[in-house]
Amino acid sequence: MTNSITLWRPVGPDELKLIEDSDMVAFPPRLPEQPIFYPVTTEEYAVKIARDWNVPASGSGIVTAFDVGTEYLSRYEVQEAGGQAHREYWIPAEELDEFNRNIIGKIRVVRTFPE
Repeated sequence: MTNSITLWRPVGPDELKLIEDSDMVAFPPRLPEQPIFYPVTTEEYAVKIARDWNVPASGSGIVTAFDVGTEYLSRYEVQEAGGQAHREYWIPAEELDEFNRNIIGKIRVVRTFPE
């Protein structure tokens, strides 16, 4: 059995549609102004971003959860983005395809806002 860690990713409706188009197994490529893909380490942090940023920006915020192999993930350091409660991985955009190949199982929708 492969060891894995659960990560979360807050997304808006457009990004969710692209994830659904992948059959819930991959995140879409980053846009030119998005050089980093940043999954977060806690559901609480993902909820904060989805509720406080995605909802005002796009009308809805969705929290996704997914599992990634720990061996693969060990090549990246956890980054703090403004405090201990705001921890995330910074995956360079050009490495996202490999990141997606290391997702175990499906990407799951766990929360939506507004509720």
